[in-house]
Amino acid sequence: MEKIIIFDTTLRDGEQAPGASLNPQQKLEIALQLEKLGVDIIEAGFPVSSPGDFKAVADISKNIKKSAVCGLARCLKPDILAAHNALKAAKKPRIHLFLATSKIHLQYKFKKAEGEILELAKKATKLARGLCDDIEFSPEDATRSERSFLFRIIETAIKEGARTINIPDTVGYSYPQEVFSLITDIRENVPNINKAVIATHCHDDLGMAVANSVSAILAGARQAHCTINGIGERAGNASLEEIVMVIKTRKDIFKDLYTGINTRELFRTSRLVSSLTNYAVPANKAIVGKNAFAHESGIHQDAMLKNRLTYEIMDPHDVGISASQLVLGKHSGRHAFKVKLSALGYKLTDKQLDKAFTRFKLVADKKKEIFDDDLRYIVEDQISQANLLWKLESFYTHSGTKVAPEATVILTKKGNPVKGVSAGDGPIDACFKAIDKVVGLKAKLEDFRLEAVTSGKDAMGHANLKLVIKGAVYSGGGSSTDIIEASILAYLNAVNKYAI
Repeated sequence: MEKIIIFDTTLRDGEQAPGASLNPQQKLEIALQLEKLGVDIIEAGFPVSSPGDFKAVADISKNIKKSAVCGLARCLKPDILAAHNALKAAKKPRIHLFLATSKIHLQYKFKKAEGEILELAKKATKLARGLCDDIEFSPEDATRSERSFLFRIIETAIKEGARTINIPDTVGYSYPQEVFSLITDIRENVPNINKAVIATHCHDDLGMAVANSVSAILAGARQAHCTINGIGERAGNASLEEIVMVIKTRKDIFKDLYTGINTRELFRTSRLVSSLTNYAVPANKAIVGKNAFAHESGIHQDAMLKNRLTYEIMDPHDVGISASQLVLGKHSGRHAFKVKLSALGYKLTDKQLDKAFTRFKLVADKKKEIFDDDLRYIVEDQISQANLLWKLESFYTHSGTKVAPEATVILTKKGNPVKGVSAGDGPIDACFKAIDKVVGLKAKLEDFRLEAVTSGKDAMGHANLKLVIKGAVYSGGGSSTDIIEASILAYLNAVNKYAI
């Protein structure tokens, strides 16, 4: 078995995501969690870039015991010395050198010839190696570099003491077959490559960072640069959780490979990084997104209830998520609805279940997501209204600025529809008066309250009221995503108590 070394650059490249800046204390908190996660190397920052970054790398170096701690440096003496000084307290220090090698960078960024770049790499690697045993060298923009020059600079860096050669797809330009070919060519054309570990560092500009990283591993790379949640410059970096779970899940392909990551800490780490960087995790994000183990389709839910493996290739527990979710919505089926109600403690007859399911479908058409409280109110409303004398068939209201509110309410009594029309001080008052006309009552509204009882913009509203009818007080409640309908149901609930 061969280990894939996980090099986490959340605190360096990940922090370069616009707006994701972290202070030294936040960086230390994430670093401690990364160590708990089992990351092999933590790239803690770019020490020469700012006093804050220097302090963060120094603080992390003092507190991390198991993981290696890495500082980034250009091939310049001040950068290398700053990295060395920041890493002095580290138990396993690493200096990560980088130098661009593509023609476009040489022409426009450095304005230097290939020979000058080779000399810079040679001197910098030699200096760094004299200060630190563990040196990593990255030919920046490697995937857009001429391969013959790339081979020469890699060979030079290894000769001067680099133990790891990282191949960056700096601008996310490459694709899996090209990456596989590049790693293969490096292995076949750099004479001393056997003295170094090949690493990969992929960006997601074309949406292929993880695919390119995995392709590099299949070609022989044994270290992967990645970030939590895939955060990073521009479109981000290869996602740590995705690379790790690809290797763990597809043992048929990666049969002799493993990582040292404690995958049950993935979700916790994802949420910590999201919280401290203020970068929300997209709901459809693989592995750690809200929907990663959520199922709404009735066909999927039914199959999941029979055997989880029908629609899940990973166990949510393996990534630190307590359980899969059967999300009830308009696509959900009767089976999942029944199981969910059972979990909430409801035991309904088939007839009650049918009626509750019908009401659920109507609510689901109005709400994007159905929460547990929605289900409770749906079921309790159905149970409480099962044997009502008066039931709501439909209603219509007309109101607005400079328009007298008017309502039409159609109720059924033993299946027979009866219509009432009335004006009022508002649409709800007009509905109440229309009901009074249908039922033939003179009820006095003594108390009326309306509140949101579930989550979201499309939350269900619950109406509570008290009616005084012939000197006696009757209370009623009703729920709906439509506050007028909730109010009507509450009014009818009280009226029916009188009628009984």
